[in-house]
Amino acid sequence: MSSDLIDQNRRAPLRRLTGVQVVATGSYVPDPVVTNEDLHARLGFDPAWVQQRSGIRERRHAPPEMATSDLAVIAAERCMQRAGVSPADVDLVLVGTFTPDMAFPATACLVQDRLGIRAPAVDLQAACAGFMYAMVTASQFVATGCSKLALVIGADCNSRILNPQDQGTYPLFGDGAGAVLLAAGNQDQGLISYTLGSDGSGGELLSRPMGGSRLPMQCELLEKGLQYMQMDGRAVFKWAVRLLDESISDVLRASELTPAEIDLVILHQANIRIVYAATDVLGIDRKKVFINLDRYGNTSGGSIPLALDEAVEQGRIERGHRLLLSGFGAGLSWGTAVWRW
Repeated sequence: MSSDLIDQNRRAPLRRLTGVQVVATGSYVPDPVVTNEDLHARLGFDPAWVQQRSGIRERRHAPPEMATSDLAVIAAERCMQRAGVSPADVDLVLVGTFTPDMAFPATACLVQDRLGIRAPAVDLQAACAGFMYAMVTASQFVATGCSKLALVIGADCNSRILNPQDQGTYPLFGDGAGAVLLAAGNQDQGLISYTLGSDGSGGELLSRPMGGSRLPMQCELLEKGLQYMQMDGRAVFKWAVRLLDESISDVLRASELTPAEIDLVILHQANIRIVYAATDVLGIDRKKVFINLDRYGNTSGGSIPLALDEAVEQGRIERGHRLLLSGFGAGLSWGTAVWRW
């Protein structure tokens, strides 16, 4: 496979979609904290190596009785409570996840039922870019008048698909969920510029081979660990840094903004070295870059909405602020945007 995954011919088109606002945010992480020292005691992983390579000190793992829908429901409930809306007000439910409760029905349907919402509900599977895909999709519904109040959730229970013996993946991921409510806003609010893209030629770099129609569950393949996430960490790292550099440059140029004019940067919380390698090259002040991966690890679809909610709670986002958002991961897929709050 070519190392030049994203060339000029593959760069995704840029779009604009305004007139949409975030009404409220909410998030949830399970209670059990798993520190690097815990992983050392249980599995022999080197705590210093984990933190140095990723910036992660601890993560949350859902207890056995809790699934992705449970994380999503709590995050959504908190979001709706803050907005002061009832289930009857919500007319669309989108869930970005690649760790659904089961192959079908959609986790969004389970969430909808638990919340008492009567509305269309569907999952979007774009791995760690899932929330960005869901947010853009919901924004299109709102901007066209097809939805008055859309509930967008990113949630993943990563601990269920990781090999506990694999130091290259197991320490990097955690479980968590975040939610936003979108409604019509002023024409200066919403997606000032955004790009969604994918490059399936890199699909083999990050995948879970078994469990679909290509490789159904088989006992002999379980012994090979194909039910677990497989990742070429070095290749994904290089791709992610370049992807961020190019897609961020593209949306900033389309927005006619400089890095200095961005108020807050929330990138997918995959690895501290990926985040800073990209933002440093672009000349983005590290003080503007929101980081919580040290406490939660990579929560995949939950990553961006969880960070958004924490930033709102900390008073770091105000009306009119320009946010730079980017999610990226398996597919390979990505979504990068400038959002005016």
